[in-house]
Amino acid sequence: MALFLAAASPELDLKAVCTVAGNVRVETCTANALGALALAGRGDVPVFGGCESPLKVDPVFADHIHGESGLGRAILPPPRRDAEPIDAVSWLIETLSAAEAPVTLAITGPATNLATALTRAPDIAAGIAEIVIMGGADIEGGNITPHAEFNFYADPHAAGIVLACGRPITVIGLDTTLQLRCTPARMDRLNAIGSPVARAGWDMMEHVNTIYGEIYGAEGAALHDPCVILYLLRPDLFDAEPVRIAALTEGEMRGHSAVTRGSADANALWVTRIDAEAAFALLLERIVRL
Repeated sequence: MALFLAAASPELDLKAVCTVAGNVRVETCTANALGALALAGRGDVPVFGGCESPLKVDPVFADHIHGESGLGRAILPPPRRDAEPIDAVSWLIETLSAAEAPVTLAITGPATNLATALTRAPDIAAGIAEIVIMGGADIEGGNITPHAEFNFYADPHAAGIVLACGRPITVIGLDTTLQLRCTPARMDRLNAIGSPVARAGWDMMEHVNTIYGEIYGAEGAALHDPCVILYLLRPDLFDAEPVRIAALTEGEMRGHSAVTRGSADANALWVTRIDAEAAFALLLERIVRL
């Protein structure tokens, strides 16, 4: 859904999609990205396969939530192009090193690709305009452990490296994304569009809605990743405050995002609220275009 939203938004110059081991293995993520872009009519956007595993911990996946394909019951068309021959980390290093203007990075999975690139070539930070990350949780605790959100838990060391890179960072965690839910009424509005893209989105989200109902007893799964693109399009729909965020890496607190408000050395904006109805209306308005 985040890819569909980005693909339908001409305000964004979508230079590339970099995949990473996240909810499913990186090979599956790469195939999904290619298929989603093909369905959205954006087969012109290159896809770079990224890191297969986290920096220092064993991989964890969430196919029990998102299905073996990572997309629930949705079936995407065959891609119109192959993934690019170089890997995502190499592309990031080359692109950020040579950028005539700083580039905005939207991270909707574990931060392994960027952390690896920053470790190999620290000077590339100068080529980054800002980073918007879906990850972490404060008041909401976590969704893979009681203390951690999945993306930070999957590669906490990578999250720490990115948070320490010194560039402008906005972090959108569960405290905000859980405010934007796929309620039955919203699902009906999406389904009423009737296009192949809308149907694919409905199929993805309805699968997760069912799982959320069974596991959490919640009405409507959260639209986590689209919040990143929505923020880039309409930051006025969000509230945020400067904070100090650290990603914990050890023991039962692994992946916990320690958020310190009022810190003199804030390293990020922490998003606390979204205008959910306006955000969902914007999402639908863009899906209609595809």
